[in-house]
Amino acid sequence: MGIDSSTQSTKALVVDADTGQVVAEGRAGHPDGTEVHPDVWWSACQEAIGQARAAAPGPVEAIAVAGQQHGMVTLDQAGAVVRPALLWNDTRSAPQARTLVARDGADAWATRTGLVPVASFTVTKLAWLAEHEPANADRVASVLLPHDWLTWRLGGQQAKHTDRGDASGTGYFSPATGQWLPDLLAESFGGRRPDLPEVLGPNQSAGRTPDGVLLGAGTGDNMGAALGLGIGPGDVVVSLGTSGTVFAVAEQPTADPTGIVAGFCDATGRFLPLVCTLNAARVLTTTATMLGTDLAGLDELARRAEPGSGGLVLLPYLDGERTPDLPDASGTLTGLRRGNATPENLARAAVEGMLCGLADGITAVRDAGVTVRRVLLIGGAARSAAVREVAGTLFGVPVEVPEPAEYVALGAARQAAWALSGAAEPPVWALRAERSEPAHTEAGQAVRAAYARARNQVHGI
Repeated sequence: MGIDSSTQSTKALVVDADTGQVVAEGRAGHPDGTEVHPDVWWSACQEAIGQARAAAPGPVEAIAVAGQQHGMVTLDQAGAVVRPALLWNDTRSAPQARTLVARDGADAWATRTGLVPVASFTVTKLAWLAEHEPANADRVASVLLPHDWLTWRLGGQQAKHTDRGDASGTGYFSPATGQWLPDLLAESFGGRRPDLPEVLGPNQSAGRTPDGVLLGAGTGDNMGAALGLGIGPGDVVVSLGTSGTVFAVAEQPTADPTGIVAGFCDATGRFLPLVCTLNAARVLTTTATMLGTDLAGLDELARRAEPGSGGLVLLPYLDGERTPDLPDASGTLTGLRRGNATPENLARAAVEGMLCGLADGITAVRDAGVTVRRVLLIGGAARSAAVREVAGTLFGVPVEVPEPAEYVALGAARQAAWALSGAAEPPVWALRAERSEPAHTEAGQAVRAAYARARNQVHGI
């Protein structure tokens, strides 16, 4: 069984360990927000597991959890949650991120942790807690990430574990050495030194559930998706969910002092350079609401407009933005004239704006030394025909859309099967592409240039 505990819901898949075929699934929702008590995840996890087990043709032998990255789960000495978890998309720690960078310098952070602090990362949230809630900070005995906490609960609250992938998103872990940086954590958390979970290898076990099911190490959601897709050299994944992500596997760690590319680890012992935007699929749902339609209606409108949206450009920073680092920004529509003020152009501008930020991410990953031969487009928004067509014009390489699947949960299941087998490598499961969009770079270059001009005009970058 693989579990995806995301921002919006928990998904559980029961998968045949030999073939990768999904044989049962379950799902339960999470409340909206950027601050959530972890008990909500546990309730949703139990519900999703119960549904999946009830539909499964046989007993579950192993389970692993892939969770949303960066979330700050703080526990006291008794293991009780100190305060609701601050999630990756909570931007209140932006001032602390700036302070941390000013203290040590972007180059030093990138060299030590593979990251340059922004509000998403756990280290900035702990700095916020130390500054704004010192009494709560004093109670913190251990710090976990969402997947760590769920794995700990599934294991009967025994030993605490994590993996390289999720640990590499905290800001107090060294991807190059595979070790925690407790001194850096203490410097950022007002001198406090909470316990941190043991970092397991990719195919190691985190113990067993009380009823004897083997627990995999678990990982972060992006690492889980990479494992579920089985990506190799030259493959770049663009995932369009609540957030937008661009990631690829690499043999060596990356250290980008601009902070654009996060130098994460993956779930196989390699590395996962990644670019993340806060705003992805919700840009489309919000625009559809503005236009009084649904996603299918938005799709139809966008496909009726010409590339470039008649000169309209949407900077889709509806919830602030992580890349570029604009936590206090809002969305901006530029180029509006009487002649282009149509629902069709606005719909297409939403699609183009969402994807232009991710096209910039592909460029950044390439600049970090990653070979880009094709893009695998996944996530809920990848089901949109307009999104697929526009992606083919903007990304500059062929775009393949794998069959719709819960790739994060599938990756967690693959990790569980790997831990169960004891093999040196994860099981090989076939990946099937639903369709492919060829690259059309000429049309996309003009769209990207207009987007860059608008961003520079509004934000000076």
